[in-house]
Amino acid sequence: MIMAWCRIHFNHLNLSSPSDSALIPHTCHSHLSLTSTTTTSSSSSLFTPPTKKISLFSAQRRSCVAVSSHMTMEQKPVSENRMLVYVPPHPLIKHWVSVLRNEQTPCPIFRNAMAELGRLLMYEASRDWLPTVAGEIQSPMGVASVEFIDPREPVAVIPILRAGLALAEHASSILPATKTYHLGISRNEETLQPTIYLNKLPEKFTEESKVLVVDPMLATGGTIVAALNLLKERGVSNKHIKVISAVAAPPALQKLSEQFPGLHVYTGIIDPTVNEKGFIIPGLGDAGDRSYGT
Repeated sequence: MIMAWCRIHFNHLNLSSPSDSALIPHTCHSHLSLTSTTTTSSSSSLFTPPTKKISLFSAQRRSCVAVSSHMTMEQKPVSENRMLVYVPPHPLIKHWVSVLRNEQTPCPIFRNAMAELGRLLMYEASRDWLPTVAGEIQSPMGVASVEFIDPREPVAVIPILRAGLALAEHASSILPATKTYHLGISRNEETLQPTIYLNKLPEKFTEESKVLVVDPMLATGGTIVAALNLLKERGVSNKHIKVISAVAAPPALQKLSEQFPGLHVYTGIIDPTVNEKGFIIPGLGDAGDRSYGT
């Protein structure tokens, strides 16, 4: 089976989605202020917001991108200096995002759905990324060549409080070796500016440290940018950071793309807009309040 990532590039922003069929990689140049028309999408759509759609589908080794603005299409490899956004098209990811969206989902089920979504996204993010050690062991039937995750290089998991705790809940069960560092950042409801109230990060990370930053809602981008700046100050390069989010929106993705080239973002879905209060539309509401009932 051939696995390929097809991406859509808006200025500095790449939105990527895997498909079970081979897709022709295209780069589509447009503006983030999307004004695309509604198109018929298939089961492998990248994202389908309610009023604006960019549809991506494959059929008989062909791909189609429909956007109602001027674009150029070209085939070229993904640059390491571009930020990539991955929206895995797994039906379980779509299921848990749908549970989170429902305003009638009670708090315990919401928190569980957030944890399950985080487990799936962290699984996807850890592909071809974890250090391993190889060797031989004795099985009940004979000698076998084996490969383990290297416990000497634990992945640093950084949930941004408080909603990040729910999304990162299963990190230790999906990743054999982890260290968790808590980071508390609140957002002023009027100015939308972030304030750091808790910082449990080490003074310095090793040069090869791999870091998962877990922030459920990438809306205006203030919180995640503040977190990544703290990591940069501590010696972590963009290529060693992966961001895990439940829902992302263009304003945050644009900021990340401009300030952190080479970063990889894994999200359950991309919504089209952010309102004047800094909430993603349609989003899923306040993830912290809905996770913990306060």
